[in-house]
Amino acid sequence: MFDHLSDHLRRYRRREEGSVSVEAAFYIPLLLGVFAAIYTLFDLFRQETVNTKATYTISDLISRETTALNDAYIDSMYTLAQLMARADSDMSMRISVIYWDTENDRYFVDWSVERGALMDVWTDATVTAIEDELPTMPDQERVIVVETWNDVEPAFNIGLDTRNIYNLVFTRPRFASQVQFAGSVISDGPSHNDLMDESVL
Repeated sequence: MFDHLSDHLRRYRRREEGSVSVEAAFYIPLLLGVFAAIYTLFDLFRQETVNTKATYTISDLISRETTALNDAYIDSMYTLAQLMARADSDMSMRISVIYWDTENDRYFVDWSVERGALMDVWTDATVTAIEDELPTMPDQERVIVVETWNDVEPAFNIGLDTRNIYNLVFTRPRFASQVQFAGSVISDGPSHNDLMDESVL
């Protein structure tokens, strides 16, 4: 009986016929799951790249301005950022001009505006929350800080939650010492006089 069972197992092992439909039923769901996971991860990485490029574009455009900005200009920058990012995602944006004061050893805010529904504007009291992410600057040096947030839903349900993509970009003004805003200036920081004291001459 044992020999008969062994012969039967050897014959079964050597059999090469099979059912395509049965094999497809096993492998097609697995392959579709792998493709869905690859596409979803690729789409999320692509969206991060698109958001980063959009943030750099806004920062670069503002850095070239030599006249005071206004609400209409900020609205147009927000619209541009939304067009560059995915249309079906919620984007928020904050634009600020920040400067460093050596005497007080801290950053101050010239002005700050936001679009979207995610955050408040920076003030002198709250900007310390991102001081570790800001560059080291000489006294009274100013930078334009552009931040964007974008909530992105994964293309397929592969166990990932909604992804919040955050970007922070800072750029020096290119053609002016400061990019001004025509609205209210919220900074209460110290003034600075770069003129040389004539008494030392």
